[in-house]
Amino acid sequence: MSASRRLGRRTARLWPLLAVAACSTGPAITPPLPQTPPASRPSETEAGPRPYLPAPSPAEGVSPAVLPGWNDEDHLAAFRAYVGGCAAARDAAGRAVCSRAQAMAAAPVTPSDARAFFEARFSAVPAQTSDGRPGLLTAYFAPEYSARRAPDAEFSAPVLPKPADPRAAGDRAAIEADARPDQALAWMRAEDLFFLQIQGSGYLTFEDGTRARAAYAGDNGRPFVGIARPMARQGLLPENGTSGEAIRAWLADHRGPEAQAVMALNPRYIFFRLDPDDDGHPAGAAGLPLIERRAVAVDPSQWRYGDLVWLEADGGNLRGATTSYRGLAMALDTGSAIRGPVRADLYMGRGDAAGAEAGTVRHPLHMWRLIPKG
Repeated sequence: MSASRRLGRRTARLWPLLAVAACSTGPAITPPLPQTPPASRPSETEAGPRPYLPAPSPAEGVSPAVLPGWNDEDHLAAFRAYVGGCAAARDAAGRAVCSRAQAMAAAPVTPSDARAFFEARFSAVPAQTSDGRPGLLTAYFAPEYSARRAPDAEFSAPVLPKPADPRAAGDRAAIEADARPDQALAWMRAEDLFFLQIQGSGYLTFEDGTRARAAYAGDNGRPFVGIARPMARQGLLPENGTSGEAIRAWLADHRGPEAQAVMALNPRYIFFRLDPDDDGHPAGAAGLPLIERRAVAVDPSQWRYGDLVWLEADGGNLRGATTSYRGLAMALDTGSAIRGPVRADLYMGRGDAAGAEAGTVRHPLHMWRLIPKG
């Protein structure tokens, strides 16, 4: 089975976030890695570079050939993903192996060549939780929304640029109350903008057919507060009916003061910039474009950007799960809800189909770090 069949939010990631907290920005790679709700990803990159961890010794690991499902991996697809993301590596061994891969990619590469490359150049070391139990795989995606150049009754929420001092801008309610129409980069449905801010970035299509990427530019420094539980407590939604779809539908049906009051329960506010849409994928916290179904957001206190990761996430009897996920992925992003040594948020791609799958990913996870031998 190919890795893309095997690996296989921000909306998906997004649903969990609505209840808890937001990422930066799914094998297993059984459909290529899936996604769960992230923390503000495609990604809300967090300010300032993060320190890189010291590289483990390859002597601590085993050959990738013994990883569960290794024989079923699409090694060529994984190799292409590695070449696309390994430039994020900061350590000498990682850069050396990346250079070899880039040189190798200049000529035709067969699946056997790709497999041999990984087995010769990496050792695999398991990541472990403090209690030895599985971690968690979720997924996220880059949403696509309609937008307008000028406001109307439906598209009434301004997409705002980062102010000179975003941390002094106040909470969500204050920012929305003080927003000036002449500052707006675009206008969206209020519920769409709210979800775009949870995702951290996304794509806008205007009435004339032109498209742009709304990229994370900054935030007001307030904590993310999920609105699902407060909505249930207030009787706006049933306790077992707080899915992302249900929340979005309620906000749309109560657009105006009612919906604004509910969204104001989350004081965090994201500012954007508009970039051209090149039909590609957004950049993660590592500064490189995310790779569909082959990029994950990780905890940068536990992983380094540019790390090659093996994921093993079995959907088992998980309600709503559509697949298991197993395969190689690149650590290229992070998010505020992605914490711990065995925690990953899989980037599923752009649009509704990616979002629909991302929403089904909340799988028990095992992870291995593939350490370059240099």
